[in-house]
Amino acid sequence: MSQSTQWMAAARRTLSLEAAAIAALESRIDADFQLIVEQILANPGRLIFAGIGKSADVARKTVATLNSTGTPASFLHAADALHGDLGLVQDDDIVIAVSKSGNTAEVVALIPMIRARNISLIAMTGNPSSELATAADGILNVAVEAEACPHDLAPTTSSATQLAMGDALAIALMVARGFTPEQFAGFHPGGTLGRRLFLTLGDVLKTGGSAQTASSIPLDAPLDAVILGITAGRVGAVVVTENDRIAGIITDGDLRRAFKNMAKQADAPNNLLASELMTADPQTMDASELAAKGFSQMQSRKINQLVVTDGDQLAGVVHLHALISAGIF
Repeated sequence: MSQSTQWMAAARRTLSLEAAAIAALESRIDADFQLIVEQILANPGRLIFAGIGKSADVARKTVATLNSTGTPASFLHAADALHGDLGLVQDDDIVIAVSKSGNTAEVVALIPMIRARNISLIAMTGNPSSELATAADGILNVAVEAEACPHDLAPTTSSATQLAMGDALAIALMVARGFTPEQFAGFHPGGTLGRRLFLTLGDVLKTGGSAQTASSIPLDAPLDAVILGITAGRVGAVVVTENDRIAGIITDGDLRRAFKNMAKQADAPNNLLASELMTADPQTMDASELAAKGFSQMQSRKINQLVVTDGDQLAGVVHLHALISAGIF
């Protein structure tokens, strides 16, 4: 067997072992898991995840997931806790200690200090008979048959199951709390979801500056005024108005099609008016509407420009590219 064949086989074996180990966790979402979730929901404090080594890395990631899905959480390094950082833990918090063996010295050393303050302790461990598990009020069992490491040494499969169980706990709590996409977006205002749920068409107009302004011309505007209006607006379109009412829109595509038809006719008029070039009653949307809704409308209607209004007044025109640049998708 060549070296590359061995590498490929090892990679496949890793994924197979980890997938099987994670799948085995499903049967452990049981009555004990339910009691842990109910205890957390009834508790007014935070979840404090403690660990050391690779388990600490898992704990940090789980804390980040919990915080972004509605459950306040903090990370406590087990070694630092023994040198003053245990003060992070408040009396109404719940400590979840993460340890593959459940007998890690730094983690075990925390037990009497946590118990002395009557703080709830949950063990996330691969050893249900360990010292940590025995002392805990509840156990998140993440036991695995073997590590993917060929020497059964480096935490691989065990870390994968810890991460998966942490995600399972976070999502269970998220659903139990009725945590909404809007709340999620509130914690991620700079992310795609936040922009989709908060960014309005008016916001896009403001941030786009002159690139999002649109000229308006009357129904009887001549061809040269149409061309100047499209050029000045810089959104590839000009809005046609009648008595301050939006009557239509003329896009650069409309102009190209008109010129193409004129070229086919030797006696074609070159004094076309805006009313003859425009698309009447164009798609409009109020500036207060979400940019994501505008994007959806433009896609469904296969248009590149959307007329934005502020009440009965023209606010501007948003180009499809501006919505893409805004990062809502």
